[in-house]
Amino acid sequence: MAGRLTVERYSAGERGSGDGVFPEEAPVAVVVNDTDYAVMLASPADVEDFVHGFLLTEGVIRDTAEVDSVTVTDRPEGVVAHARLHGALPGHLRRERATPGMSSCGLCGVRSLQEALRPVRPVADGPVFTPAALFAAMAALPEWQPCNAAAGAMHVAAFAAADGTIRHAREDVGRHNALDKLIGALLRDGVAPATGFVVTSSRCSYEMVQKSAAFGVPLLCTASAPTALAIRLARRANMSLVSLARGGSFLIGCGGQRIAATEATGDG
Repeated sequence: MAGRLTVERYSAGERGSGDGVFPEEAPVAVVVNDTDYAVMLASPADVEDFVHGFLLTEGVIRDTAEVDSVTVTDRPEGVVAHARLHGALPGHLRRERATPGMSSCGLCGVRSLQEALRPVRPVADGPVFTPAALFAAMAALPEWQPCNAAAGAMHVAAFAAADGTIRHAREDVGRHNALDKLIGALLRDGVAPATGFVVTSSRCSYEMVQKSAAFGVPLLCTASAPTALAIRLARRANMSLVSLARGGSFLIGCGGQRIAATEATGDG
């Protein structure tokens, strides 16, 4: 599933706007025999298949024959998938679920769609960054990925100063874990988020925007494309969202006012 949104594109020093198609993601609440089990961010398609596979890999069921039915309900805030199992509820589901979040999702264990889509505090206006700074930070990312260079399979989240010089970086197998580590390092070092921007090696999903907005990051620049939900949230948070910054071009999902029209920086 995909959504169409109006965005801006920067290429060869020129900016223009037009429609773009972006993958949809939504919180999917998995309910088992009337008991909340988990909320996962997922593409809102093939939800019944997702529920069967998720319950098996979580150890809730051993075979699909244990599932009597799966009812999928679309709601404004996401999707509710209610699985009805044959027989009694598994014992571990009668206790408080404490499954840790996996590297594929930053919302594992959240109990409601309302919590998953919790409101974000708008980021303050300004500053302004040049295209050259965005390109410089993205190009420098590999230098800050020693673990990825040695073993692969690692994401990096970095904080760049206004001129694009990377000051802090953290690696992790999970993109959102890398971002949490970076934010923690910035907090401990007393770095104000408005003094630069965040650049990551990953795609831009909803929770990446949510975490960045919580810290007050004015601009998030990601290596791969954003989801439609990520763009919508960034707009509500007054953030600037940039992606695919390479080869002299990038996509501006929102917040184009923070991208300078010239190579001069300022506080506008």
